[in-house]
Amino acid sequence: MKRKIKAFLTKISLALIVGLMISISPQKVSASEKDRLQNKVTLNDVIREIEKTSNYVFMYNSKEINLDSPANMNINSKDINETLSDLFKTKNIDYKIVNNQIILSPQKEQSISQNIQLTIKGIVSDVNNEPLIGVNVSIKENPSVGTITNFDGEYTIKVAKGQSLIFSYIGYAPQEVKVNNQTNVNVTLKEDTEVLDEVVVTALGIKRAEKALSYNVQQVKSDAITAVKDPNFMNSLAGKVAGVQINSGATGAGGATRVVMRGMKSLTKDNNALYVIDGIPMFNMGSSGGEGAFGDMGGSDAVADLNPDDIESINMMTGPSAAALYGSAAANGVVLINTKKGQIEKTTITVSNSTTFSRAYIMPEMQNKYGTSSGISSWGGITDKNYDPKKFFNTGANLINSVALSTGNQKNQTYVSASTTNSNGILPNNKYNRYNFNARNTTTFANEKLVLDLNASYVLQDNKNMVSQGQYYNPLPALYLFPRGDDFDEIRLYQRHDTALGYMKQYWPYGDASLSLQNPYWIQNNIVRKSEKKRYMLNASLSWKIADWINITGRINVDNSDYRNKEEKHASTLTTFCGPNGGYKDVMRQDRSYYMDAIANIDKSFGDYRISANIGASLQYRSLEMMGYAGDLIIPNFFALNNINYSANYKPEQEGWEEEIQSIFLSTELSWRSMLYLTLTGRNDWDSKLAFSDNSSFFYPSVGLSAVLTEMFTLPEFVSFAKVRGSYTMVASSFERFLTNPGFEYNSQTHNWSNPTVYPANNLKPEKTTSWELGLNTKLWNNRINLDVTFYQSNTKNQTFRVDIPSTSGYSKAIVQTGNVLNKGIELALGFDNSWGDFNWNTNFTYTLNKNIVKRLASGATNPVTGEPIKMDNLKVGWLGKENVAPQVILTEGGTMTDIYTYNHVKTDNNGNPFVDSQTGNMSIETSETPTKMGSLAPKYNLGWSNNFSYKGLNLGVVISARVGGLAYSATQGILDYYGASKVTAEARDDGGVWINNGQVDAQKYYQTIGTGEGGYGRYYLYKATNVRLQELSLNYTLPKKWFNNIASVTAGIVGRNLWMIYNKAPFDPELSASTSSNYYMNVDYFMQPSMRNIGFNLKVQF
Repeated sequence: MKRKIKAFLTKISLALIVGLMISISPQKVSASEKDRLQNKVTLNDVIREIEKTSNYVFMYNSKEINLDSPANMNINSKDINETLSDLFKTKNIDYKIVNNQIILSPQKEQSISQNIQLTIKGIVSDVNNEPLIGVNVSIKENPSVGTITNFDGEYTIKVAKGQSLIFSYIGYAPQEVKVNNQTNVNVTLKEDTEVLDEVVVTALGIKRAEKALSYNVQQVKSDAITAVKDPNFMNSLAGKVAGVQINSGATGAGGATRVVMRGMKSLTKDNNALYVIDGIPMFNMGSSGGEGAFGDMGGSDAVADLNPDDIESINMMTGPSAAALYGSAAANGVVLINTKKGQIEKTTITVSNSTTFSRAYIMPEMQNKYGTSSGISSWGGITDKNYDPKKFFNTGANLINSVALSTGNQKNQTYVSASTTNSNGILPNNKYNRYNFNARNTTTFANEKLVLDLNASYVLQDNKNMVSQGQYYNPLPALYLFPRGDDFDEIRLYQRHDTALGYMKQYWPYGDASLSLQNPYWIQNNIVRKSEKKRYMLNASLSWKIADWINITGRINVDNSDYRNKEEKHASTLTTFCGPNGGYKDVMRQDRSYYMDAIANIDKSFGDYRISANIGASLQYRSLEMMGYAGDLIIPNFFALNNINYSANYKPEQEGWEEEIQSIFLSTELSWRSMLYLTLTGRNDWDSKLAFSDNSSFFYPSVGLSAVLTEMFTLPEFVSFAKVRGSYTMVASSFERFLTNPGFEYNSQTHNWSNPTVYPANNLKPEKTTSWELGLNTKLWNNRINLDVTFYQSNTKNQTFRVDIPSTSGYSKAIVQTGNVLNKGIELALGFDNSWGDFNWNTNFTYTLNKNIVKRLASGATNPVTGEPIKMDNLKVGWLGKENVAPQVILTEGGTMTDIYTYNHVKTDNNGNPFVDSQTGNMSIETSETPTKMGSLAPKYNLGWSNNFSYKGLNLGVVISARVGGLAYSATQGILDYYGASKVTAEARDDGGVWINNGQVDAQKYYQTIGTGEGGYGRYYLYKATNVRLQELSLNYTLPKKWFNNIASVTAGIVGRNLWMIYNKAPFDPELSASTSSNYYMNVDYFMQPSMRNIGFNLKVQF
């Protein structure tokens, strides 16, 4: 277009001049004659010629505008703006181009003074002194004249004295600068929070206006995720989002994370949130350990595979209304992860490093004053050994390196990255490694009608000796209980050669003490647990813009993982785990996930109304296949499948299933004057789990209303934005697999198949959650303060139970669906953001309150086999340790899902005081048939306080989190007390005993009464789980770019996580989770790996 304008302007000048020459004389004309002839060309001649040779039309008042004066024809192929400026420079005429009209008007007196042209140069940067590329720089009085900044943020523009420059950039507040006599204008643009929040990515990747949302969505930006990096980035969200409880797995670096939104809803199913990457649901398998004394070894989960540097933002959709379009998994909320794309008109290369060091932090307090009495008991006399279990732990190291290239133009954007994560844990020979490769390209073509988005990711991950808790494969029981009077250096040489057998044998002279004790160094070096994973993810999306108001998008996703898990148990490992020659386990697993959908989007305005609708269909397929063998070895320490003794004690492991969900969905948003929004959604799922049932599908709707008060009413001036919202949703999820058609059950011990034990049921209904929420979103005092409040309630019905039935039926259990769980609560987020010169303070406070109530179990239901009424006033779901010793989680109608009860207490006398035998000084424990409720494991509320202080290139980040209320149980402390290894038993001995009934009881007799060799009696080892901690701390400085010749931006800093436990009464970290997939096994320490304190540094270089 610009080339065409230059061409016809040149043509105009030549045509006018040559035409006049020819009309006067056919002879040659001198230069002076040419000048004289040129002066005969008037403004009117030029204007008429422009109108003939272009689409422009001139509009003016002939009484005010004189076009008979000579025209200046020094055009030199300039564009239309420059030509008109030269044409009218000395004519006292102003012009304005509106579409294809050029409006002429008399020049104002002040405009005459503006004929003094100044060349202005400068640099536009952000608050971190980073240059901004592509900033629009225009003249306020003549918006059609402007330029953009280059790769160094530099610009040059000609402007008349007295005019003003406007600097504008997407996501930043525009800035105006008046030009006087200065020739250099440098500008710093600040982020415009209101602009950034205008559009929010919601379910299925659908973008919606923030003010239109009828539910709560909280966004966490990439800076908050990578400020203090963690191998599992979900741990970086703790304390930063309201309505979400995040617990790190106890396995250390790379371990799984427990994420529960708005309380636990299902009595029998997983309550973790659904993860979605760029609109595609993710198959998140994996967990961090198991339950009880004999739980599984620790592990990772699928979401931990992602590179945090590839994440653009995370939207936390805490309620079912926000996630209803995702279907059956939406009841638990959604973590919507948006990944990075290539940048437009900008090329950057980013290299980053995060190095942190870890030390064991919160662990039980132990004694080294009193020595060995017998075996592993430390009830002996004073010793000088000074045994310190902490010396067993290493200083862990976590190194995360990343490099990324981002480039693109208006039609093609590319993002490529690679990263490595290498972690050595605090336990010897514990490692976690991950290697990420990612490439994404977005291309616009066919006259901007089609957009193709391709993304490929490949992940290699391996880990070794991940420990969570319990007795099995855990070095901590032997480490903590090592007899204090013995020399620990003796067992550092953990293996010794046996000349008769011809191989190294374990050295551990203390036996297993009914706790599966072995030499802790042997466990970490000669019982090797290894896991390897290869994962690839492929995404393709094609959008077709049929018209301005309609487009269609099709997407396909492939997410496949291959696992190989091995266990190598060397000869002389405890025979509980393998034969005398050792044992071997080799298991291969394949996870397969395929997803595809097609969505049509319609966006049309009708006067004051606007309708935006999305209609589509999706198909999701998932499968798991596992095959492996485990058994004793024939040849010692030769680890191979063909060396397993298949004639005795081998365990084939086989599991497999497939499932598929076919869905159609519709979402419609109707708005009126951009102030009132009505949203309706509906989804129908055909789930393969419903096969052989009377219900072939299930439908769930939602409705929401949002009203922008600041658009509807005149509110006080300090209210920048105010919105009220409300929504009602019903979502459903299937019951567990195979309930409608139970198959034969395989017994890995006997290697035989047995008949199904569960009575077939074909009238099962999906587990259904109905919820509503009401909310208020406000921004005050020019967006400096924001307040978001949400009240919600949800009911989850049709919960599935197994009840006993007569064996004469051929089955032992039947299915009933009567459970009902209620959750209600408050989510609150209060933020403040303000600048004072170069200093900025951004702070955000979150408050989460959730109340969980079991409304109904199975009372009143009818046994489907016998027809008799079922009586189930309570449901005993699990012990938090040793049966009949630890507390037990018992569900009762009117109680919560985390209520704990105890059966045992110290025998008391007639006055209710502890009974001490006057002859022997002994005490005893009594067991009651009726349990006593001790409280709940769940917190009353959670708090988070995030702060960012910045001054020029310096930034300080501080995150404080708190959990208030709830109880925690330590089986570890009870066992340590029993064996005299704890600090409290030493203090009691120092004091001459434990004071009971105004007298003292022998310390050993007291602690071996309330504690046992397998845990402490629950009543005496429950602690308040309230804790307050310094969650994160970071101090970064962005060095001036001019130090690097404006080529690179360098940011360096120091970081820390879990630095200071401000308040905690439990002998362990209550926020650490031994089992991230369990609904009940929480706040429990059974020789759980201690939490870690991390400190290190970050370095980021961007070219």
